[in-house]
Amino acid sequence: MKKLHKGATFAVAMLGLGSLVAGCGTNTGSNQASAPAPTTTTSTSKTVNFSNASGTIVWAAPPITHTGLRNTLIAEFEKQYPKIKVVLQNQSNSTNTNSASLSTAIGGGSSTPDVYMGDVIWPAQFAHAQLALPLSTILPSSFWSRFTNGLVQGATYKGQIYAAPFFADSGFLYYRKDLLQKAHLPVPTTWAQLKQEAQQLQKQGLVKYGFVWQGASYEGLTCDFTEYLADAGGSVLNAQGQPTIDSSQALKALTFMRGLITSGVSPNSEDTFKESQSMAVFDQGNAAFLRNWTYAWANSQNPSDSQVVGKVGVTVLPSFNGGSGYSSVGGWNLYVNPHSKNVAADLAFINWMTGKQAQTTLAVKYSELPTNASVATDPATQNASPVFKLTSKMHFVSRPDQTPNYPQISQALYSNVNAALSGTVSPSKALQDAQQQMKQAVSTSGGL
Repeated sequence: MKKLHKGATFAVAMLGLGSLVAGCGTNTGSNQASAPAPTTTTSTSKTVNFSNASGTIVWAAPPITHTGLRNTLIAEFEKQYPKIKVVLQNQSNSTNTNSASLSTAIGGGSSTPDVYMGDVIWPAQFAHAQLALPLSTILPSSFWSRFTNGLVQGATYKGQIYAAPFFADSGFLYYRKDLLQKAHLPVPTTWAQLKQEAQQLQKQGLVKYGFVWQGASYEGLTCDFTEYLADAGGSVLNAQGQPTIDSSQALKALTFMRGLITSGVSPNSEDTFKESQSMAVFDQGNAAFLRNWTYAWANSQNPSDSQVVGKVGVTVLPSFNGGSGYSSVGGWNLYVNPHSKNVAADLAFINWMTGKQAQTTLAVKYSELPTNASVATDPATQNASPVFKLTSKMHFVSRPDQTPNYPQISQALYSNVNAALSGTVSPSKALQDAQQQMKQAVSTSGGL
């Protein structure tokens, strides 16, 4: 597990350090944010004319939290490219379910979906299984310069780029600022402080639950646990790709997480919560604190979804020792099915979706972290959501995903951590089991 400290490359990629990303794109100002995306990209070796593309393409994408986001982008795209029709294929909210269904369809030779939205942890796995088209073989190098530092590297496997960064994601702490003010409590900076304040708010009858997060047996739990683990000084794998999860640092992290449930700070059903469930509890006014991704801010301020509009604050995740904790690197990419019969239209779609108009819509209307550097550094974008101004203060941690065996490694992690959260096994036994299962997974590839 590679740790990225404050000021590292990904901190640049996640906004915050605009002066350092100037080489990736210039600040065009908000008045140019909706300008049409270029219809042609060129380099000394490749030219792709998007204006001539036509046909019908199928885009597979999960709703995340904004069911309107996808249709909004499709409508804007089709207005600019009337010769291309986009059919939306609804995917599951679960990245694990999506990975399995897409692997089955594309692995079986299906030509649809043509373009699919996939997790940032997929490039190595999908490239190795030949489930994604190597885009760097057909798109010019100039296309990739629009993205902020670090993102293209994350989409690269064995020298080829297999996906276009769509939007980035990171974990934040959302809190009820009205409840903290009423109880005369500060915003917590340590995990112990968060737990203590949550218990105080609960005892005063101000809120039902103290803290909700993602504890179900799925990829989201890998993200949550990785944050605690990095903060405790531990790792999933060492530099040689061998498991190091059965450690005192991991035991500290998992024991604390289990203690959130046994103390009543987190609900007994926490071990079943994914992003949508935890966010729903918080937005309904039933929790004081929430760990969730960037988009949770927009949801909390939407009167149709939230009962806590105007009552929410957001900050960096706490740490065990005080100050900024660690936040998992997340986000979504756009991949092309290697069996697609509409590659020209696919490329036009990806070009537009990563261009200024679409990226501005993602950021300003839906609080998603844009991957386009010129949009990311635009003051209008940074003023759209308070989460955009926090990234320069954060520590980031990536999951050990640069291996085709990552799915097995992550499953060993989240399934055993979940067993400990549910009380089925002790934290120490869960880590021992995870270590053994990871050893079996990496033995098939010899490590990373």
